[in-house]
Amino acid sequence: MDKFKRLVKDYYLFVLFSLMVLLVWQYLVKSGKVPSFIVPAPTSIIQMIFENKHSLFVVHLMATIKEIAIGFVIAFIGGMILSIGMYFFKPVEKIMYPFILISQTIPIIALSPIFVLWFGYSIWSKVAVTILISFFPIVLNFYDGLKNGDKDYHELLTSMGAKRWQIFLKVEVPFALSPLLSGVKLAIVFAVVGATIGEWLGASEGLGYYSRRMSGNLNSEGVFAAVVILSLLGMVLFILVSLLERKILYWKRK
Repeated sequence: MDKFKRLVKDYYLFVLFSLMVLLVWQYLVKSGKVPSFIVPAPTSIIQMIFENKHSLFVVHLMATIKEIAIGFVIAFIGGMILSIGMYFFKPVEKIMYPFILISQTIPIIALSPIFVLWFGYSIWSKVAVTILISFFPIVLNFYDGLKNGDKDYHELLTSMGAKRWQIFLKVEVPFALSPLLSGVKLAIVFAVVGATIGEWLGASEGLGYYSRRMSGNLNSEGVFAAVVILSLLGMVLFILVSLLERKILYWKRK
């Protein structure tokens, strides 16, 4: 009950402002001041979601979640391995770090057609985009976290005869958890963006594909319905990672 009260206290202004925006939005569209084919009314978007709930949630949402899950897991595992490799072996850092930075300077929208050429219209073209866009914050945050660990603890364990791998597990990894989880929060949201971009450029299912199809049919309610679900999906995934962060970094709550 106390947590609920604190939640209400922290976010009641956001809720009130959101309700006000929705009411003004509804009034402007229904009164004809804003054409509904450009911006549909909130009630029309909700109606569209309920009328097409099977297609949106069972078919397209599940396809997008599958792409996000596969891409994020591969990006997370690969990012962790590469971060550790760069931390322990300087040649790996010198070789890979520039490539990691370069990968983020190339517009994803330009790479997506290349992935379609390589992988076709299968799920792997969307997974590849998801990996590329969510890989960077995991690698960078975990690597920086490992580098910026507390040197005093490192020296203390060294003086006590601890082995290198023991120092790594006991000191360096725990100190790197906070920046790593911050990177994971960014990466999980980027994964939603990556999957959607991949679906826009070549797919037969998924919320990005659904949005593109509705846009081609000039169905603004369908476009906004997909956007709303994608936005909610990103928020839910971010909250889940935030709860995981609070669970792992329990000492920060004290």
